[in-house]
Amino acid sequence: MIPAEFEYVAPSSVEEAVRALTEAGEDAKVMAGGQSLIPVLRMRLAAPNVVVDLSNLSELTGVRDDGDSLLIGAMTTHYEVQRDHLVRDHARLLALATDEVADPQVRHRGTFGGALAHADPAGDLPAPALAMDATMIIIGPGGRREVPAAEFFVDYFTTVLEPNEVLVDIRVPKLTGWSAHYEKFNRVAQAWSIVAVAAAVRVADGAIAEARVALTNMGPTPVRAHGVEEALVGRPATAESITAAAARAAEGTNPTTDGNADAEFRSHLARVLTGRALTAAVGA
Repeated sequence: MIPAEFEYVAPSSVEEAVRALTEAGEDAKVMAGGQSLIPVLRMRLAAPNVVVDLSNLSELTGVRDDGDSLLIGAMTTHYEVQRDHLVRDHARLLALATDEVADPQVRHRGTFGGALAHADPAGDLPAPALAMDATMIIIGPGGRREVPAAEFFVDYFTTVLEPNEVLVDIRVPKLTGWSAHYEKFNRVAQAWSIVAVAAAVRVADGAIAEARVALTNMGPTPVRAHGVEEALVGRPATAESITAAAARAAEGTNPTTDGNADAEFRSHLARVLTGRALTAAVGA
């Protein structure tokens, strides 16, 4: 199909983008990489009057060292995140999850911030961002504000972003020296996750000192598996500890039933995939 007619705006600064969004009101859409928005427009699932394209905002690209954290520009492509040495060294979980995003064409054009702002519950990046306690840096008419990942995702395809706000950076705490793995189950290659697990652990003296586990597509937003984390910390890094902890993976989740899987099967997958992810991360 052909999208409905809209006005196209390509601002040269974040301030200009915010101004354009404010003037357009709730009928505007922000376009980052466009890999999610363009199909929606073509299917006329959205018909905005104005599309504000951020692709000219070079200040929103790149990965920067910010002491004990990394600052990742919202317009940084998946391909750039995959290959950035800072991400590989200090945020390995994020790099591994990005490797699973769609296909090379999408990874070359899609953006880290765009995927987070889209907030697809089956998307591969919200759960790692949640597991790593990332912070979203947002600019709007009222200035700058910072929102933890745990508060950023509100519902299906919904975040705390106001219609006239722009996600500009994502602050990701460094997990240097942590082991990590992203385990994804999908029906065909390069497809959305039916369920996936983002896991990062720090092992010291043969025991699990810290653990971060988050689930993809086990509810309308990414879910932190606190029960699994609590069951792991202080336990030996063994297969037995992992099996016992993974059994708690579905606690506090709200999986849906759809054409790909029912809620019971998703809960089963969450437990199985959590065990696999932790086993791969720990090397047990």
